[in-house]
Amino acid sequence: MRIKSALAAAAIVAMAAACGSGGGGGDAAEPAKSGGEPVKLNFLSLAWQKESVAANKEIVEAWNKANPNIQVTYVQGSWDNVNDQLVTSFEGGDAPDVIHDDSPALSGFASRGYLLDLKDKLPAELKSDIPQSAWDTVTFDDGKGNQGVYGVPFLQESQVIIANKKLLDAAKVRVPTADAPWTWDEFAEVSKKLTKGEAFGVAWPMKSPVNKTLNLALNFNGTFFQTGADGKTTVKVGPEEKQVLQRIHDQLYKDKSADPSALGMGTADPLPGFFAGKYALLPVGVYLRQQVVEQAPDGFEWVTLPPLKGETTNQGAVSQTLSVSADSKHPDESIKFMSFFLNGPNQAKLAKGDWLLPTSQKAAADPSMTTKENGWDIATASAKDLVVAPFLKVNGFDEWKSKVATPTLQQYFANKISLDDAAKQLVEEGNKVLERYSR
Repeated sequence: MRIKSALAAAAIVAMAAACGSGGGGGDAAEPAKSGGEPVKLNFLSLAWQKESVAANKEIVEAWNKANPNIQVTYVQGSWDNVNDQLVTSFEGGDAPDVIHDDSPALSGFASRGYLLDLKDKLPAELKSDIPQSAWDTVTFDDGKGNQGVYGVPFLQESQVIIANKKLLDAAKVRVPTADAPWTWDEFAEVSKKLTKGEAFGVAWPMKSPVNKTLNLALNFNGTFFQTGADGKTTVKVGPEEKQVLQRIHDQLYKDKSADPSALGMGTADPLPGFFAGKYALLPVGVYLRQQVVEQAPDGFEWVTLPPLKGETTNQGAVSQTLSVSADSKHPDESIKFMSFFLNGPNQAKLAKGDWLLPTSQKAAADPSMTTKENGWDIATASAKDLVVAPFLKVNGFDEWKSKVATPTLQQYFANKISLDDAAKQLVEEGNKVLERYSR
């Protein structure tokens, strides 16, 4: 899930000020009775885009208007260092009642007892509206061998392809549909056909290569991790995991249909070249459609193409989530607010604001989520292929990612080491990292 820069210091001040006035320990310890003070809840939101912040505030305002006895204060947070900030507030006993975060963060918080287990506390309507594959992203061990649900998943991201429509039309290639996507083989052939002169068929921005390649590896049933009968998790890089790595490398150095100079770019960095016709295809997250809409020159025609197909069309997913602090003095009221905030119509508003995919099946059926405009129909349809990312359950993944996988994959994609050498480094150095977390 995206981590965007903001003023972390301002977020700390805002969180401390708001939570100090209510948070998990507001003045009212009991629900308001007739004529009494309302229950006060603090909701930490990490929304950052203008439309998303507006949608969040609009939903909170609607709740407060309809529920005078349970009033919610919107607290603006930041993705920058939010989890360090939350640990401080959890330890200090002044955490927000309702917390916006993403599913990779929940495991550690759950094992330390910071979050309320929602497994038997959520209304049936909310539980049934969200598919089990999304609930899997928020289900973790509590550190005592019990599986609990520590958040409600509400936004997810898939990898799609954004394409220059004029270049596709000129090359007379088949335009894929949600029901008939390109295979990886077809994608390779199309990329070669779109490579002419100084123009490349595809750009792979790989400044942060790990999540992208691990999620796409599921197209070929590549998981990168395996857990033995003893419960010990180790790194696995076999034929399944090598498929996507080899195919991207082939585009760069065998077919020469991908631009090596794009490897060091962040996700949005190839856009100027894309608009100028230097790149015809961009395999990126669905959210990048917003920047295409905002930055494309007048008359530029683009389309959103569905995810690629290997042996499957599966992709790994994590979720943005809402959780309840275990120390909240008002857990029931927090769950009521959270359930309202994440109902179908509201999830559709939140997804539109963030240009992401709602987990709610009702939201996904909303006309605004199925329109052809700006590729929403293709984006929303891609949610069916999302399954829990295997790395989500791996203790030590963050360290493996930063210290082992990122530099190794960057070396491999830069053609400085072979695939076998990359696999050896990922496994041997990776298992040293994971071993420390299994003791």
